Amino acid sequence: MESKTYIQALETVRDGDWDRAHRIVQEINTPEAAWIHAYLHRVEGDLGNAAYWYRRAGRPECTSPLEEEWQEIFGALNTFH
Repeated sequence: MESKTYIQALETVRDGDWDRAHRIVQEINTPEAAWIHAYLHRVEGDLGNAAYWYRRAGRPECTSPLEEEWQEIFGALNTFH
């Protein structure tokens, strides 16, 4: 169920609804949701908050282009069952 939710959040932000994507992952307490949460804050431009969520995800802060990170997250979580 969570992998479907993760993909929904990623597709939602890709479609331009940052607030809804944020609401989707905000209450999920997993490293995967924290990674998406970090990405969302990068999209928002809040790099300090993004850094916090990368730490929660156990991942280094991402510096690659946003689209590249989106693809990385999508690819990793789309195969996560």
